[in-house]
Amino acid sequence: MSSTHPVQVIAVTGGKGGVGKSNVSINLSVCLAGMGRRVALLDADLGLANIDVLLGLRPKRNLEDVLAGECSLTDIMLTGPGGIRIIPASSGTQRMTMLGSMEHAGLIHAFSEISEQIDVLVIDTAAGISDSVISFVRASQEVLVVVCDEPSSITDAYALIKLLNKDYGVDRFRVIANMTRSTQEGRNLYNKLTQVTDRFLDVTLQYVGNIPFDESVRKAVQRQRPVVELSPRSKAALAYKQLAEKVDLWPLPSTPRGHLEFFVERLVQGVSGQQ
Repeated sequence: MSSTHPVQVIAVTGGKGGVGKSNVSINLSVCLAGMGRRVALLDADLGLANIDVLLGLRPKRNLEDVLAGECSLTDIMLTGPGGIRIIPASSGTQRMTMLGSMEHAGLIHAFSEISEQIDVLVIDTAAGISDSVISFVRASQEVLVVVCDEPSSITDAYALIKLLNKDYGVDRFRVIANMTRSTQEGRNLYNKLTQVTDRFLDVTLQYVGNIPFDESVRKAVQRQRPVVELSPRSKAALAYKQLAEKVDLWPLPSTPRGHLEFFVERLVQGVSGQQ
């Protein structure tokens, strides 16, 4: 049965590894849950899953088992901090690019089963610009690109935006600067990125703010807790709350793409096209 409940699907990506995508995904999810949204967080790094590690969770099953038809999506979902639901992934880097038609159908069915239970699906993509990253980002309604103050971060973010724009027609991106030393540094990072995108691409970038560098984040990672829970008054936690307030105002999709099974259909169509 098709769902009529709109679900906001947000891909958190960045091209480069080490920019803090998973931390952004976790803390944004917890903040949105604190505002009354029902949030699921999908670990879409199918080769090097790390959401469960960052939160000290020990999943018994994961997305691989759902794809194999051994259990439902509800069976593998874990309850994380703030009541967020976590969909764990596991090993198998090539898994998403080798799905058969039965697995495609099973994945669509699995996600449509949970669509009435959630309002937001946050997707923590893998690093790089692999086929699975492109598929997850293309299928999402909102693309949040995480950048930090390293030349390779801007270069890799641009490469990802260029590929998605030129080859797949994605033309709208939101940008968050992470681990910044000042508000101005975040704005400067965004300006560096728009200087090249404005010159060479037909895309719209929107700056959604910065997360300051904060020792509390490192401590939270060591304790396997979100910084917004462990140190709610820290600079980083307050910035995450501001980010969540902005995300909460993003318009909900009103088209069929707003329904979760359409997200998965787009996802698996993208994967099929890469086989």
